Amino acid sequence: MSRHVAIVTDSTAYLPPRTMERHGITAVPLTVVLGDQALEEGSEISARSLAQALQKRRPVTTSRPSPELFAETYRRVAEAGATDIVSLHLSSELSGTYDAAVLAGREAPVPVRVVDTGMIAMALGFCALAAAQAAEAGGTADEAVAAAEKRAAGTSAYFYVDTLDYLRRGGRIGTAQALLGSALAVKPLLQLADGRIELLEKVRTASKAIARLEEIAAERAGSARVDIAVHHLAAPERASALADRLRERVPGLADLHVSEVGAVIGAHTGPGLLGAVVSPR
Repeated sequence: MSRHVAIVTDSTAYLPPRTMERHGITAVPLTVVLGDQALEEGSEISARSLAQALQKRRPVTTSRPSPELFAETYRRVAEAGATDIVSLHLSSELSGTYDAAVLAGREAPVPVRVVDTGMIAMALGFCALAAAQAAEAGGTADEAVAAAEKRAAGTSAYFYVDTLDYLRRGGRIGTAQALLGSALAVKPLLQLADGRIELLEKVRTASKAIARLEEIAAERAGSARVDIAVHHLAAPERASALADRLRERVPGLADLHVSEVGAVIGAHTGPGLLGAVVSPR
């Protein structure tokens, strides 16, 4: 009997629904806690609702999926015919999602390879897509994992945020870095490094920071064949303009995705987020 490798990720991958359906990728939702309500990302709370709650300074926290939810997902995927599962998740430096998946994988009805990609948002999404394409080509679970890890190793993610306060409150960036970024008239540029969010540069104004974000993304892309994702939260005009400029500047551009991040990432970045993920093929 031929083996069927199924790909599971989590809701912070922000892959387009049609892409997930076409490649048979399953996403396990993280949870956003808004006041006393626990809401699943993607189905029960929208990015717009989250942004409105943050603007009103309502308390917002996030939590990982439970091991039970992962176990249920693995059972369902196995019942649909999978003989192996590769489960790819956001950085364990930022969430306990990976740990929950590992716990569930030990009791799954089929072998489960759980991978800490060290990525977030479409940086994770590109890894899941690479794994799915390897599986579709008849690859083993090991080959799907290798494809995802290769993609992760080459992928870079950069972010502009209006303020570091949200990242500081959620413990996703150190207090010292947050204080540096909060200095008078300084706007922060961030990068994903070793699975953590780190301060990359301090720029004097928002417009200069966004121009610098464009410059960094274009330089990182170079002339290689790359996929790019532009993310935002409550800043569609910024995202559209950045995407248009990158289309002009990146000669090796393959696919360009523009999307609003979901509630989980948005809860830690706040409205005004603008991000660029550069992922060589």
